[in-house]
Amino acid sequence: MPGLLKNEASFKKAMDVADKQPNRRVAGQDPVKRQQILDGAKRVFMQVGFDAASMNDITREAGVSKGTIYVYFENKEDLFGALIDRERSALFASLADALKEGGTVRETLMRYGVLLATRMTSVQVVRAQRMVIGVTERMPALGRRFFDTGPDSAKVLLSNYLERQIEAGLLDIPDRVLAAQQMFDLCTAGLFRSCIFGVREASPPADEIERVVTSAVEMFLARYGTGTEG
Repeated sequence: MPGLLKNEASFKKAMDVADKQPNRRVAGQDPVKRQQILDGAKRVFMQVGFDAASMNDITREAGVSKGTIYVYFENKEDLFGALIDRERSALFASLADALKEGGTVRETLMRYGVLLATRMTSVQVVRAQRMVIGVTERMPALGRRFFDTGPDSAKVLLSNYLERQIEAGLLDIPDRVLAAQQMFDLCTAGLFRSCIFGVREASPPADEIERVVTSAVEMFLARYGTGTEG
């Protein structure tokens, strides 16, 4: 018995040392492995859609065991939701950068609008949105997750930018949250719905996106601009 206790104590000590090693990852906490799974899942979802995709398909595509997937994600819905979060976060980060690059309000809104419209009408984003729409009725949590209104959402980022321009006297907006929503919708007017419903077989060309966004910015500034910016 003393020998067993000694061995057990030695084992626990060894595990404590291993846990403190810089390269050791707690199960389910390896960011590289997580991204590997999400990358594989993205390819499968884009190829066959949400309903037809299976965890076996994702396992093969990601090059991991099924046990490994379940360490990171509870089920297919959880995996799809995490993929939505990742892709949306990448979009929000790029939009945040567009709003921080400097320039006039007109230049900044053009930069934001072109990037937003380009991403929202891209083939991958359109497919993802169709998948979400297709499952939202039976899985409303996924729909709410996609329609995120958190602190880093595209509309909130724009709303915060507008607030700074109001304080600088460059814009006069009584309801900046509504204004951000209006600008968001204006930038994809005539583009987004035609992509979602398959009227367009390909993403809009860059010159059409620029034309739509230019008109959107002109309308926005005609309503909310103060005329103090050159």
